[in-house]
Parts: sequence; structure tokens; C-alpha cells
Amino acid sequence: MTTRPTLVCVHAHPDDEALFTGGVSSHYADRGYHVVLVTCTDGRYGLDPVGRAGDDPDHDVAATLRARASELATASALVGFERVVQLGYRDSGMAGWTQNDDPNAFARVDVERAAGTLAALFDELEATVVVTYDENGFYGHPDHVMANTLARAAVRRSTHVERLYYPIVPQSVLTRFVPDARALEVFLPAWVLDAGIGVPDELVATTMDVSAWAGIKQRAIAAHASQIDNQDLVTMDPALFLALFGTEYYQRAWTRHPVTGDDSDLFGGAS
Repeated sequence: MTTRPTLVCVHAHPDDEALFTGGVSSHYADRGYHVVLVTCTDGRYGLDPVGRAGDDPDHDVAATLRARASELATASALVGFERVVQLGYRDSGMAGWTQNDDPNAFARVDVERAAGTLAALFDELEATVVVTYDENGFYGHPDHVMANTLARAAVRRSTHVERLYYPIVPQSVLTRFVPDARALEVFLPAWVLDAGIGVPDELVATTMDVSAWAGIKQRAIAAHASQIDNQDLVTMDPALFLALFGTEYYQRAWTRHPVTGDDSDLFGGAS
């Protein structure tokens, strides 16, 4: 139990906490808020320590599990998470992989049962604000989509959560960033390219200046060293990195009570 305002970030895999919400978690941790990470899957089908993808027949699941657990512990601490709750579901792999059909995959979880467990955690933590991906999972990954489905069901069951937000990239930002990155021959991972043209700017409710933590975010991404598809983000020119990671944008997805005045603070405004 805590009397401090509590932020809970619900993510699908180890490394998502660094990529998508490392700014707000750092920001609120530095302000003394209780900041908690929920990681839904074990990330077993990410790149293994020698760079083989999860659909490679030689992919080393055991080594990947060890690497990703260790990386998560390091990175989550860097970006301010005071507590990490690992739900332990099996990674579903990328969209279209045969792993999607595994009855134990997170994408096939019993939502009603899992939402009850997650709602109980929210209430135990006295969570005020919950953050997860939008209905498209930011870029269509089956586990990201399920994280959204699960979090939405859980916040509605919770007696304590007041607001649910989605991290998004507005169209105006993404349409500038991608050409600039390509001009510098920066390799962009699927979660950037498959996000399409971003989300309409008018859906942005909260804009968070997290430039003060950009260096920490980059270090947290680097801590997930096994995921080499993000390597160019680690070595990216600081100005270009700031363009994508120095500001975080959030869509207000659900509120228990009407909210205004949260334009620069997920906890701001009157309810």
C-alpha cells in the first residue's frame, strides 16, 4: 500500500518499457511517485544472444530467456521503475508466426481471468494512472494488441484506477522523423516502420517533455543488448534521438471521471 500517486505501465515484452514509456517513468520516479512496470510476456521469441529471431529453427529459447530477464532488470531500474511485476505469459512471436497459435501464447490468454488478476494488482498498488499501447498495439504485434485488451478490461474492473493513456507518435512527428533517419542511413526497427504514418495529431491529449531523460532512455535501450534490431537507436545522433524520444505523446483512452488540464501531466487536471 502507498499514499504516493502511482503510475503503472503495462508492456508486452522486456525492452518495451525503455522504448515506449522510459521518459514518463523516469519523470515521475524523479518526482517521488510510485512507478511500477508490468511485463506480460517472457520475451522468449525476441532475438537470441547470437541474433537469431524467434522463428529460426536454431533459435535458443533458454539463452534468450536468461538474457532478456537480466536486461529487463537493468533497464527497468535505469528508467525509474521501483517494482517490476512479470506476469510470465509465453511470448506469441511476431504477427503471422506459427507461435501465434500456441495455446499457451499470451495472444490466446483467457482475458476475463487475466483481467481479474491484473485489476487486483492495480488496486493493491492503488494505481491512479495506467499506460499501455493503443488498440493496434502501436504497430500490430499480437502481444501488444493483447496487452491493450487486457489492460482495458482490467482498468474497468479496478476500483482505484482513474485514467488510462496510450503512448502514441503523432503523424506530424513520424512523417518528419522517418525521412530524416533514412537520409542518415539509420536502420529503423519494425515498431517504427510498421506504425505507418502515426496517429492523428488531434488525438494527443498529453505532451510530456522528457528531454532531460533522453540519455537515460538511450542507455536503457542499450541495456537490452540482445535486441540488436534497436542498435541504431543506441548509436543514433543525439539530435535525431531527441526528435523521436525527447517528447512523449499520450492519448487519453479512458477516465473514471471527466478530465481537463492534463495537457502536460498524466496526473494533472481536475476530475
